Amino acid sequence: MEFSELQDLAEQEKQAQKPTRVHCCTSTGCQAAQSLAVKKGMEQAVKDQGLQEEVQIVGVGCMGFCGQGPIVQIDSESSEAANGLYYEKVTPAQAPSIIDGLKGGEVTANQGDPNHPFFSRQFPIVREYSGKIDPESIGEYLAMGGYQSLYHAVYEMSPQEVIAEITKAGLRGRGGAGYPTGLKWATMAKMPSGQKYVICNADEGDPGAFMDRSVLESDPHRILEGMAIAGYAVGANQGYIYVRAEYPLAITRLEKAIRQAKRQGFLGSGILGSSIDFNIAIRVGAGAFVCGEETALIASIDGGRGVPRPRPPYPAVSGLWGEPTLINNVETLGNIAPIIRNGSDWFAGIGTEKSKGTKIFSLTGKVCNNGLIEVPMGITLREIVEVMGGGVPDGGKVKAVQTGGPSGGCIPAEYMDTPVDYDSLTKLGSMMGSGGMVVMDDSTNMVQVAQFYMEFCQEESCGKCIPCRTGTVQMYELLTKVIKGKGTLADLETLENLCQMVRVTSLCGLGMSAPNPVLSTLRYFKSEYEEFLAVKA
Repeated sequence: MEFSELQDLAEQEKQAQKPTRVHCCTSTGCQAAQSLAVKKGMEQAVKDQGLQEEVQIVGVGCMGFCGQGPIVQIDSESSEAANGLYYEKVTPAQAPSIIDGLKGGEVTANQGDPNHPFFSRQFPIVREYSGKIDPESIGEYLAMGGYQSLYHAVYEMSPQEVIAEITKAGLRGRGGAGYPTGLKWATMAKMPSGQKYVICNADEGDPGAFMDRSVLESDPHRILEGMAIAGYAVGANQGYIYVRAEYPLAITRLEKAIRQAKRQGFLGSGILGSSIDFNIAIRVGAGAFVCGEETALIASIDGGRGVPRPRPPYPAVSGLWGEPTLINNVETLGNIAPIIRNGSDWFAGIGTEKSKGTKIFSLTGKVCNNGLIEVPMGITLREIVEVMGGGVPDGGKVKAVQTGGPSGGCIPAEYMDTPVDYDSLTKLGSMMGSGGMVVMDDSTNMVQVAQFYMEFCQEESCGKCIPCRTGTVQMYELLTKVIKGKGTLADLETLENLCQMVRVTSLCGLGMSAPNPVLSTLRYFKSEYEEFLAVKA
């Protein structure tokens, strides 16, 4: 296939679109709020008014402002007044009035502000097409320039040049500790030629986190393209997407996207008419949090019990079925095509010196505006929570912000001006993690927060290593003892020592990071622990 053919295909797909597109969110969250009924109501109104040649109702992925869903947005070439309008918390009964509004009729749905700080402060890279295209249509992805980065990589760059571009961009893994992606790819590429694998880790299990699910539901072809580029760069011909069974819509859309990409020649044998082969298959996990750890994930795909193993050897040397294996998470792979398209200098110019690009967060908890945001690295917690999030409802005050899920820590309000990047969060005893961000107000008891996360960690521990298996149980029991008013200062000392032991001696990241919520709350909110003690300090 010539590049001009791919461009022509994109232009044909674009020309096939109607002058007015009405985007209706069909993500899992919006479907729970009857968005499919909203979409059906608008489709019927278009039919009743004979507007089939002018208006296209498009079921799109997550638009981000989840707390205001279902959301409907107008993209119109023919009506300047309608273009850019969006409506929030739309009910099925209000849906037909939105179509009436295209012809000057009264719209009963609540009109939102497209310039709201929740939207205007974002910088979408991974989510640039989310909420704009039909995730079940490869044509819509192609119309936006989809798979052109794959073409450039395969026909105009050597594998070494692709890796050099990712390295120069400064992309760090978006799943946990922020390991440099280019370095991981380079290590994998140095392995002897033969069978190699690429795995997309979509086993998102943090409480309050739904970033990966949203990307998979909204723009699955972006992840397939990123995996194919990765496969070409490291010499792998087989990819797997490991996604949890609790994400049925994401799985359905991924399966459809893979079939479409194979039919069009973007996956399979001889992709884009080249000599490069790359296939992708889906593996469904049973929902074990520990399978987010790469060696446990590999064990699960292998057909064994999902438990971690000591490293080295690292997966890049000996991974799936003993072969070299590259593992990146959804968000990391979602950055690949934009970097190849726009260049490493473009990406490296976003964010901070050591944390390049953007990060997706699921902003939840005691905050007015909750949903998904993608922001440049280095933005402050205050700007996210108070400006984009609108602060605490009913004039309340922020007490803490928990980042990084069960692996992260609770950052007190006094550090709200901290820039959000890998190193700054680590210094405060938290971490970037996969991107969960939970806001807590003055009504939140931080000891109970620590207990909640520890209960989660003890239940999700695979039990392979003693420090995590028994240590998390002991920490939970000590926290419970304190909350019941039976604890002592000696118990707090024991709790802190136990946290340090579990962190240092556990086998994998689950145990190593499980004490973080406890340690951070002991560090910043120790007075709340002392208030529970049988003998006050």
